[in-house]
Amino acid sequence: MTFAPWLQPDDLPVRAGSAGDVLRRALDAGALDLPLPGAGRTLARWEALAELSAADLTLGRLAEAHADAVAILTELDGPPPTGLWGVWAAEPPAAPVRARQQGRWTLTGRKAWCSGAEVLDHALVTACADDGRRLFAVDLREVRPVVGSWAAVGMAASGSVSVDLVSTPAAPVGGPGDYLDRPGFWHGGAGVAACWYGGALGAARTLLAAARARSLDPHQLAQLGAVDAIITGLAAHLSVAASQIDAGALVPPTAGADRLRAQRLRARIEAGATEVLDRVGRALGAAPLCLDRVAAQRAADLPVYLRQSHAERDLAGLGELAAGHATW
Repeated sequence: MTFAPWLQPDDLPVRAGSAGDVLRRALDAGALDLPLPGAGRTLARWEALAELSAADLTLGRLAEAHADAVAILTELDGPPPTGLWGVWAAEPPAAPVRARQQGRWTLTGRKAWCSGAEVLDHALVTACADDGRRLFAVDLREVRPVVGSWAAVGMAASGSVSVDLVSTPAAPVGGPGDYLDRPGFWHGGAGVAACWYGGALGAARTLLAAARARSLDPHQLAQLGAVDAIITGLAAHLSVAASQIDAGALVPPTAGADRLRAQRLRARIEAGATEVLDRVGRALGAAPLCLDRVAAQRAADLPVYLRQSHAERDLAGLGELAAGHATW
């Protein structure tokens, strides 16, 4: 791949200790200044996220969260974003974070799955208030990562730890329910699929490079043919979805079309990325997994990142939407 001036081969794979430095270089170089979704250049936004993810999935994951936070702040008239941002919206049912207003808003509780907690400057955090679910901007100097709460091998460098919030000052962004009800919620969910595609693209390029460096046997060529078909098909899905979002199209023209589009895209990209990773491994064997640090880290990272999908639960939701709205 061609490296940008802010990203060098020695940066890859991104490690926990260097993730912040690499991300700040990307920010300073303007590499995280992406078009907003639905503003006419959604495909360019997704292509940028895909290329960052093809280089390194931790880099793509944190860049996607920053770009999503910027879009949310714009849509909900939040404060102008400075520095690096994340979005922490996971809400395990056992212990939700509580928001209280006594002159000012504060958050208290343990928030799980906080990607980039130790390298970001700010985060958008969901919490339960007396008037409903709300979104808040939090200065991350005010939070405490929970030591030992991230034991991952795949996506290890993303540092998706739990954090403790103890009467932590917070600024409301939008009103009750606005985070989920805003038009761009499902556009952001679709953007995650662009990163999954980028992980598959990185793996596919490893196989393509091997084919151009030496003669592959017929079985390896069959795997390359299958990978080519999958990658080009996934790219087409992304292009069509981006065009529909930019056009403001409702396909089908019913309520829930944005969700239907996003869940279709996520399901197709997840399945395709899983198959690409498997076929590249079957074609090239153990060598890239044992001798190529970038390929090995990607093979560990991508299955973890794909599990941001909820598997059959998401497919069941898609099936329910399809039962009412599919036109095929």
